[in-house]
Amino acid sequence: MLGLGLGLGLGLGLGMSQSHVRGHATACSVQVDSEPARYVALAGGASVSDTRPMTLSPDLTELPIVRSWADGALSGSTSRLADVYDPATGAVSKRVALADGADVDLVVNAAACAFPKWRDTSLSRRVAVLFAFRELLNARKQELAEIITAEHGKVLSDALGEVTRGLEVAEFACGIPHLLKGGFSEGVSTNVDVYSIRQPVGVSAIISPFNFPSMVPCWFFPIAIAVGNTVVLKPSEKDPSAANWLAALWQEAGLPDGVFNVLHGDKLAVDGLLEHPKVATVSFVGSTPVARYVYETGTGHGKRVQALGGAKNHMTVLPDADLDLAADAAVNSGFGSAGERCMAISALVAVDSIADELIGKICARMATLRTGDGRRGCDMGPLVTAAHRDKVTSYVENGVAAGARLVVDGRAPQVDGEPDGFWLGPTLFDEVQPDMSIYTDEIFGPVLSVLRVPSYDAALELVNNNPYGNGTAIFTNDGGAARRYQNEVEVGMVGINVPIPVPMAYYSFGGWKSSLFGDAHAHGTEGVQFFTRGKVVTSRWLDPSHGGLNLGFPQNQ
Repeated sequence: MLGLGLGLGLGLGLGMSQSHVRGHATACSVQVDSEPARYVALAGGASVSDTRPMTLSPDLTELPIVRSWADGALSGSTSRLADVYDPATGAVSKRVALADGADVDLVVNAAACAFPKWRDTSLSRRVAVLFAFRELLNARKQELAEIITAEHGKVLSDALGEVTRGLEVAEFACGIPHLLKGGFSEGVSTNVDVYSIRQPVGVSAIISPFNFPSMVPCWFFPIAIAVGNTVVLKPSEKDPSAANWLAALWQEAGLPDGVFNVLHGDKLAVDGLLEHPKVATVSFVGSTPVARYVYETGTGHGKRVQALGGAKNHMTVLPDADLDLAADAAVNSGFGSAGERCMAISALVAVDSIADELIGKICARMATLRTGDGRRGCDMGPLVTAAHRDKVTSYVENGVAAGARLVVDGRAPQVDGEPDGFWLGPTLFDEVQPDMSIYTDEIFGPVLSVLRVPSYDAALELVNNNPYGNGTAIFTNDGGAARRYQNEVEVGMVGINVPIPVPMAYYSFGGWKSSLFGDAHAHGTEGVQFFTRGKVVTSRWLDPSHGGLNLGFPQNQ
């Protein structure tokens, strides 16, 4: 299995590259267990996250265990374990240790203890570490892409693209000295100056989803670290190894221990972060119900929260559009990463009479796609777990039952991969109605629905009536129509002849309506604002001859 064995020497958290596993923490001291770290689980009692019949190694106890990372070392004492799969084979490839309450305290305390020193580290030294991290990540991005493919299932080229887009945020964060410059007003009153500064907030928790184990965390932690915060990353338990790889890379780049930490776990770990008194900010990406929960719980415990939720992204195609370009875009954005993207196009809105011709072009392109193991040069890989594959399949069945026309059925794909992989091929529906579940719900799989509307106004109304507002695209050669759409559509990110309008790192990422909870988008200037807080200083250096008492309210003179 290509990629599983690569990069483990860099410290993937499998217990091989460290001489110990850290145990329990009190205040700012960490007690270290004397027994060496175990590469394998020595006891049962695992909490299995997917109970489907699966291909196991002859002895499950010989599988490596991915552990949390705190204060520069593998950490944690939990005995709860969950399986991590290779989606292309259906086999359990390793296990992840799910944090208990003591582990949450240990990891958060490590970050809290590292914060004062890192906050007071000069901007020049912090940026030097950022540059070193950027160079290391760029040099080894292929290695990280292979780790992602082995646990998520996306094809290698897509995984490499994910790493590269995350790298852009690290590059943006290298310019943090300019972004932290405050204002200064000299002589606002006699001998009085006023200036503003932005300071870090403390421990920043990042709760990231399974679909982008590298890029989504990179939306947040380079900026959080650059401005002087410390970080606790809680990755998905479905593909945990990328987080530990990044932690070891930060350490190699010269980041002090405790500034970047990883907490592996499930809802217990999430709740522990949301409720922990030492966590100052929470950044989350995931489904809308969970985003709402994270926002309400985190803010209820006094934290600053940005929670990016789900999406139902529409691609509106006007009659004057280049239909070949639109067909390419629909296939690329609908089926890339097996549709497991928050910016995937899942609803294609065909305006006027173009639907039949457009669907024909899309079907011709779908017929050329090769589904299979992402390490074999295929176009589309498996879904992340069997349970998720079965859930997406149920939506296909519901669409048929509701009366939508199934144009391309992906439920029995011919694959270039092992038969037990979590396969579902590209699927296309036509004549979808707005009340069908394949339209109303975020499916998060390779299912593209075509809705036919008679006019631009009808298309706009359909998009704006949807409760989500993450991303949308319009395909047209009419500049006036494009300008009108970008102004009238109630969506946070708009593409004009661009199907996946994910902005560059120096702009901010995020949606509207039920796609965002909180008022801060990810990265860009909004990211800098989120991870810092403003302070205004009013300063007067008195002339030695000045003095006297005056109990009146201060006045400018």
